Amino acid sequence: MKISGLVDKVYDEQSFLVFLHALMKDRVEEVQKEKVNPSPPYGPGANGWENGTIEGFLESAIAWAEDSKNSLNKIESNPWKRCAQILYMGKHYE
Repeated sequence: MKISGLVDKVYDEQSFLVFLHALMKDRVEEVQKEKVNPSPPYGPGANGWENGTIEGFLESAIAWAEDSKNSLNKIESNPWKRCAQILYMGKHYE
């Protein structure tokens, strides 16, 4: 199952941990792929990671959390799912 699908299935601590394991595996796989066949420097990596450092990942996760909180969109009420959404968006958001 894709990570985006796992985000939608997060509802408690156990499902959050399943999501975290998948996110970590996805990053490890991307690092391995990038060693063999590097992606261009100004785009996503092999698995779609836009933020390849912990600093960039966290900065993007925080930015998305703040931006989505201030948007007109409905905020997720389940805190486990909201945390999963924030971390997932750290992968993509710039």
